[in-house]
Amino acid sequence: MTYGFDVITGDSENRLGELVPRPDRSSVVIEPPGPGAGFWAGAPSAAEGDGWIYLAYRLRRPLGAGRGYAVVVARSADGERFEEILRIGKDEMRAESLERPALVRTPEGTWRLYLSCATPGTKHWRVEVLEAADPAQFDPRASRVVLPGNAKIGVKDPVIVRRDGRWHLWASCHPLADAAEADQMVTEYATSDDGLEWTWHGTALGRRAGEWDSRGVRVTAVEFTADGIVAAYDGRASAAENYEERTGFAVGADPLALSALGPAPWAESPHGGLRYLETLITSDGTRRLYYEWTRPDGAHELRTEAR
Repeated sequence: MTYGFDVITGDSENRLGELVPRPDRSSVVIEPPGPGAGFWAGAPSAAEGDGWIYLAYRLRRPLGAGRGYAVVVARSADGERFEEILRIGKDEMRAESLERPALVRTPEGTWRLYLSCATPGTKHWRVEVLEAADPAQFDPRASRVVLPGNAKIGVKDPVIVRRDGRWHLWASCHPLADAAEADQMVTEYATSDDGLEWTWHGTALGRRAGEWDSRGVRVTAVEFTADGIVAAYDGRASAAENYEERTGFAVGADPLALSALGPAPWAESPHGGLRYLETLITSDGTRRLYYEWTRPDGAHELRTEAR
């Protein structure tokens, strides 16, 4: 698909061309924990350090069989073949389910793992953070809540970028007043001096009435360019499409004001969703895309592409 380039120029256009997934060129990185609908491996977050590519991702079983039961941290020398070095279970985080993590390294060399945690017995989500000198050493007993949400809003799936001495965050926020409507989502934007205490600034990307993303939008990756910002996001048009979101793109000159591109998804699986697109440029200049893709049997697998 090539629509949308008429509204952007320069570096943002070039960057967008690098980010559109091509599943026919991808390979499977992590298999789902079981066959069939409800078994997922995905929601990846990638980072590089100390000669390794690290990947944090969520494992999930069907509703009633565990939901998001674990977050795994794994490492790889080539970005394709990963070995698990740490697994954190939902019970260790006092959560009913775990969703997308964010793996980040601070300028001082400390590693952080931000975890999306479902509060038991509710539709509420919060984000907690763990810190360690090495990604294999995160200790759930030392977690702290950094994005608590409140009685009206659940917060999850953070995307975190540090640029020019400032921390930037885009998170999926869900309304909690009506449990039947809690699957709706928009993406809110926040900033921080230290990545721990955050100030919210407003909605960076909202839903579009009557469009393919009218029920929910969730930013999954953000890149700053010379002339603005390019973001990947998940979208859905109905509650029935929950869990099978497809990938769209948005651009903007300001991290608080992103505009969705095009009248249709830019990437999807013929069997359902293509979601949680993550991108990483490694030290050798290779761009790696990671994303969750729906298989013919309904399970979700974690895939990668090298550019």
